[in-house]
Amino acid sequence: MGANRRGPLRRGRSGVRGVRAVVAAAVAAVITVVAVAVGVALRGADAGGTPAGVRGADGTTAAVRGAQVTPAGVHGADATSAGVHGPSAAPPPPSPSAPTPRPTASPVAAEVSIPSIGVEALDVVPYEGTTDDRAGTRIQDRGVAASPYGEHGGVGPGDVGNYLVTAHRLSAGGPLRDLPAVDVGDLVRVTAGGTVYTYEIVETRETSFRSVRSLAEQRAAVPGDPGQKPTRAMITLSTCATPEDDAAGNFWRDAQGNPEHRIDKIGVLTSKRPA
Repeated sequence: MGANRRGPLRRGRSGVRGVRAVVAAAVAAVITVVAVAVGVALRGADAGGTPAGVRGADGTTAAVRGAQVTPAGVHGADATSAGVHGPSAAPPPPSPSAPTPRPTASPVAAEVSIPSIGVEALDVVPYEGTTDDRAGTRIQDRGVAASPYGEHGGVGPGDVGNYLVTAHRLSAGGPLRDLPAVDVGDLVRVTAGGTVYTYEIVETRETSFRSVRSLAEQRAAVPGDPGQKPTRAMITLSTCATPEDDAAGNFWRDAQGNPEHRIDKIGVLTSKRPA
């Protein structure tokens, strides 16, 4: 009786072990299938594709979506793997060309002499500003010449660029009353810092205070050519054209009482020597 009862019990236990073995085999098969599916998905990502149904809102697969994490062999826009290239990096934009620096002035006092019209050792006072502005006109009102320097002015005596010298023609003793008579080839001597600079007049120009372009040409580093890079030392001697404007019925005046037009004599440096 006891043997018969133990026989069925052993057979029941053997059946349970068989079921467990079947379940284990099934689980292993499922894991294998999942592993194969993941491998296929990753290989598809290497080739630039994404399995259907696993693409996220940002265009990455669920397996590789994250904070800039990519599987080995998969590169972003800043790198490429062998045979697989991302977007080419755009070349950096060219640096903008630096503007030509304006020649700087040497703000030193000077004396100007123009033998052809009898001007001898006229004082030239440097100041920061531009031609015939308020500060420059006040200097001219003292009976001397004014020479602006700085961003909107000129250079110093003998320097490469435009040495600007302005003085009254009628008021304050009229130191440049005869400037219109200066002709091409006449000499102008500027003494400054122990050196005498000799300029030769090469051109006569007229400037209109009512024309932005005309003023830019007068004040340019190369007289008459705004924006042109200077290569030599030049001088502009300027005075008012009051008699000529009045004779033409042009009585316009600016805030400083200057007429519309100026008479400018342009010269180039020909020599220098110790004073």
